Order: sequence, then structure tokens, then C-alpha cells
Amino acid sequence: LDGALASIDALPEVVQAVGGRVPVLIDSGVRRGTDIFKALALGATAVGIGKPVFFSLAVSGEEGVRNVLRILQRETEACMAICGCATVADITPNLVTRHPSGAAVARFVRSKL
Repeated sequence: LDGALASIDALPEVVQAVGGRVPVLIDSGVRRGTDIFKALALGATAVGIGKPVFFSLAVSGEEGVRNVLRILQRETEACMAICGCATVADITPNLVTRHPSGAAVARFVRSKL
């Protein structure tokens, strides 16, 4: 929905509200390994990857699913390495941040060329 709060933006508040009493799973907007990393850093217990898997299954069957899982694993591991995380347990909230404006994307200003 246009204007609705994205799941990843609501995640920290949900994690805080449940206070560790239940696992927190997120399965929305995950397209890359960096999305998996961010969700884990913001407190998700697990990250669903439904849409990439279903799309790859529709296009290339079982081999497509294997391929997308390899891609997501490599992207997640690369992100972890860049952030100095040897294990998933090393992923912490201080490794992700929002733009100072609070927006996910900075506002663009057209050049006057």
C-alpha cells in the first residue's frame, strides 16, 4: 500500500514489544542478502524468502530455486564479511542505520545543468 509503513521499518518496534517472549519472523520485501542482513540486525529471529524462491521456481524450476538460494547465501555472507561478522550471532543493530532525515531514501534535487 502506498504510504504504509514498511515491515522492515516496523521491525525494531515489534522486537521491542515482544521482548524476547516469542520469535519474530519477517517475510516482506526480502530480495537480496543485504535485506536478510538488515532484518537480522534489526532483531528478526528468522527471515522468510518466499518471493525470490517462488519466482525462481516459476522460471527455472528446482535448479532456479537452488540458484537463488546460493545467490542469497553468498550475498548475505559477503555483507557479513564487509561488516566484520564471522557468525550470524555477530550481526547487531549498530551495524545498520537510517539516513539522518529518517527516510529510507534521501530526497533527490535536480541539477540545474
